[in-house]
Formats: sequence, C-alpha cells, structure tokens
Amino acid sequence: MKKLTPDFYLSKNVVQTAKQLLGKILVTNIDGIHTSARIVETEAYVAFTDKASHSYNGRRTNRNEHMYAKGGISYVYICYGMHHLFNVVTNEKEIPDAVLIRGAEPLQGIEAMLKRTGKAKLDFTITRGPGNMSRALGISKIHSGLQLSGKEVFVADDGFVYPASDIGASKRIGVDGAGADALLPYRFYVKGNKYVSGSPVK
Repeated sequence: MKKLTPDFYLSKNVVQTAKQLLGKILVTNIDGIHTSARIVETEAYVAFTDKASHSYNGRRTNRNEHMYAKGGISYVYICYGMHHLFNVVTNEKEIPDAVLIRGAEPLQGIEAMLKRTGKAKLDFTITRGPGNMSRALGISKIHSGLQLSGKEVFVADDGFVYPASDIGASKRIGVDGAGADALLPYRFYVKGNKYVSGSPVK
C-alpha cells in the first residue's frame, strides 16, 4: 500500500478525480490509533462555476480557505453544527476544486471506530455518510489543512480497482438549492455496497 503521489491531487479534472478515488484507502493515525477504510462514495465540487461548491463565484472565507491551497491537502468543515465532512482538495493553488468523501468500507481499527461512534457492534451505518465516516475515522475540523502526504491523515492505493461496471453516477446529495448544478452527475459510488449513502439512482 502506497500513499497517492502529489501529482494525483493536481489533476485539473476534479470530476475524474472523484471517480478515481473510489477503491482508494483513507487512512488515519490520530491520537495513536490507526484506522482505515476503502472509499466507496465521492462527490466532486468544481471551482468557481459550481453553485453547489463553497467556492462558487470566487467565495473565499476563513471557513473555505483551505480549498484554495495546492491540491493534496484536507478540507474539513462542519455541517449542521455537528457533522465533520472530509474533503480532498485538488488542482493547482488558487483553483478550489474538492472531492467530498461520502462513504467508506471499514478495513482496520474497527474496535476504535465502534468506540468513537458509540456502537456496540459493527453495522453498515458506522461509515455510511460523510459525517459518520469522519467520526469513525477520528477526523474533525482540526484536521483541515493537513498535507495528505503526511502520517496523520492520507489516502493510499493498494492496487485494488473496482470494475467499471460496478461504478454508478448520480446527482449529488443535499445540494438542491444549487439550481441546475444540483442535477450534475458528480456523485460516484460502488453499486450495491452497503456503505454507500443515499439513493443509488438518478
């Protein structure tokens, strides 16, 4: 298993990158605890022109500043005052593309995930949906802006690839206020995987 190279994150096509992240492994080493999960659901957010993106029309705030960094760092924000959502920043510096990781299948550190989420036993909800996934892997707002080449949080490749026939695409979840952009097929997921959130169609 190897960390993704810096070049991976510098792709100018964030939609393609979102699809390529399926099957990769999100790894955390937080407070001395190692956990990992295979990514099974992603959403792409395009810089400037995408009304669903935090960077639409050049919006730049303390909240989304990490989106404007050179690709290869984390962007974590809080949704509904409680859910910490983990994103991978891509493209060149000052072009705020990002990929939200919506779901992942647990691989290592499951006991730690159960403790973090308060669950007595493993079920698909532990890392299904971006808030649950971040909680299980120990990711919070303080992990925004981390270099994904480091040890604390990174994405790795173990050579596993989902067949193209297993990959689905749909509109993104929870962005209905983005007008026509809400209908863009920028969500990618592994068909039939129980750790995928939301509807698998449309």
